[in-house]
Amino acid sequence: MLLIFLSNYSHGQQAYSPLPDAFTFSDGKKVTNAKQWDARREELLKVFRSEMYGTSPPRPGDMRFEVFDQEKNALGGKATRKQITIHIKENGREAKFDLLVYIPNKARHPVPAIIGLNFIGNQAISADPGIKLTEAWVENSKMFPCAINGKATEACRGVNAGQWQVDSILDAGFALATMYREEIAADRKEEMFKTGIHTLYPEYQNREDNFGTVAAWAWALSRGMDYLETDKDINSKKVAVFGFSRLGKAALWAGANDRRFALVISNESGAGGAKLFHRGIGENVRRLNTVFPHWYAKSFRKYMDKDTLLPFDQHFIIDLIAPRPVYIASAEGDKGSDPAGEFAAALEADKVFRFLKTDGLPVKEIPHLNQAAMGQIGYHIRDGGHDVTSFDWKQFLIFSNLHLKK
Repeated sequence: MLLIFLSNYSHGQQAYSPLPDAFTFSDGKKVTNAKQWDARREELLKVFRSEMYGTSPPRPGDMRFEVFDQEKNALGGKATRKQITIHIKENGREAKFDLLVYIPNKARHPVPAIIGLNFIGNQAISADPGIKLTEAWVENSKMFPCAINGKATEACRGVNAGQWQVDSILDAGFALATMYREEIAADRKEEMFKTGIHTLYPEYQNREDNFGTVAAWAWALSRGMDYLETDKDINSKKVAVFGFSRLGKAALWAGANDRRFALVISNESGAGGAKLFHRGIGENVRRLNTVFPHWYAKSFRKYMDKDTLLPFDQHFIIDLIAPRPVYIASAEGDKGSDPAGEFAAALEADKVFRFLKTDGLPVKEIPHLNQAAMGQIGYHIRDGGHDVTSFDWKQFLIFSNLHLKK
């Protein structure tokens, strides 16, 4: 067991907690070479599937991609816009969700891409009038007061554009692909497992390691990747998966499960994402399981009030992505996500990255505000609160350029 000692960046306190060792098998044997690490990696995946995220279905046997829109002069001629409905049939039932793709016209094709889920619907990431309004339920929140009776309206166009920075992504030579979380799986307790892809797999629910919503979002990201592999304008060997907040939790789990994602970006994913539970600071296991009981498997509930005693922790999730590059971003004012805990997870994961012959995380102490550290693991903490800003995207694109455009 390893002992972590870090000043709490947000609270000015100090926290101690023993961390489980990535290099120790469940039977006590030690990992000494890369082949053994592959076996340990499979063991860790099984642990997280049975104890936290739940077990996901395999790639569906009956899946088709319907390209219902292709506009070569979108965004004033800057991009080609494609909209694709992903249709999946299983057990005599069908589910579908839409993938929005922007491909930069000036970049040399095939281009690298960034894929991620969004919070308000595909139409919210850009004011582009050609984007199909989602037909799924949309929250009418204080931040995004555009929906009427749970339905998207024209007022929902572009309301979340600030968190996506579409022009900057395209100018950097990357395609952008996104899907709406609610079309995939409901993010409401009263509707949990009743909509979207959960309706296809009822046999994955009546069990302790049930197919939770974070796992469903991650699974759908892999289905988006399935499409990108068919698109000749996309270099599917150079696709990054991105997520913010709860969707950052999904991006990390997608990257851990699906090695086709060449790079993973986690922005303020917090508990169940990049932060360590063992610090006992910020959002905890109890809150995840009571406020958001649909996010994780039922088996995870037995760890409520045992954050500092977990037999696993989120540095293992970063380890599962190794040696592929991972970027973790925090915000000073986002105390629930515990910035020091996110950095601590990256620092602990550095050991596995270096074991696998990469440069890992290039710093041992949390960087100053608004200064990025970039090795095979990247990290920054910026000023401000829970959000995705232009500063964040600038670092993500620099990091992605370093690793995906070699």
